[in-house]
Amino acid sequence: MLNDQKKIVNAAPQGGIAQIANVAQCYQAITRTEKRHALAAGIAAFYGPSGLGKSIAALYVANKTGAYYVQAKSVYTRKAFLQAILREMAIVAAPTLSEMLDQVAGELAKSGKPLIIDEFDFLVTGGKVELVRDIYEGSQGVILCIGEERLPTKLEKWERFHSRVSTWQPALPASIEDAALLVSVYAPQIKVADDVLELLVASVKGSTRRVSSNLEMLHEYALSEGWDYVDTGRMRLLLPDGFVTGESPKPRTF
Repeated sequence: MLNDQKKIVNAAPQGGIAQIANVAQCYQAITRTEKRHALAAGIAAFYGPSGLGKSIAALYVANKTGAYYVQAKSVYTRKAFLQAILREMAIVAAPTLSEMLDQVAGELAKSGKPLIIDEFDFLVTGGKVELVRDIYEGSQGVILCIGEERLPTKLEKWERFHSRVSTWQPALPASIEDAALLVSVYAPQIKVADDVLELLVASVKGSTRRVSSNLEMLHEYALSEGWDYVDTGRMRLLLPDGFVTGESPKPRTF
């Protein structure tokens, strides 16, 4: 398992996705659950604050493993949710909810492919957790639920579902090593000094999303100056107000 994880983390970017640690975390959540004991539960959860790159990691892992991937939405009814899964499976939806449920469970059982459900918090607030449990019980397949930091606590309300989660995999804040990998995707034509990456990661508190957006901005500004290397001195010239951290702008005075 550790060897598989290292291979993913150290791989070169493919298709515009850097192989940061959370790609390995998501992959591990899937593979650990797939290799579970025959009598163990097959639901996993990958959770963490917004901005850590969970969805991008999940999409990459879905492509690598052949998993079905669906992103829940706040407006989804039970019917709309099942229809979304069936579209991902390229299956024409049956007319009734019970038939659609059987279609989804049957395909998971037959194909052996995992099902990744992103934005799972929407299903929790919408009371569709038991529907997912029905899918699991009908298929005994692998289901990976992706949500925010408080997802494990939220799921405690549904004990029958919560008890079937065999793997709780936390998403990790971006590290300096992650930032270095992201340079090759978001700032491919420049080199960024390690101390700049260290300052960036600390400034955005490990948010992968903000590391990426700041690197893209730094890349644009550096190229406009004709620079192919950015150290802390040049970074302060390019970004006199520092990195964009997500804090709201202070009120202006006139």
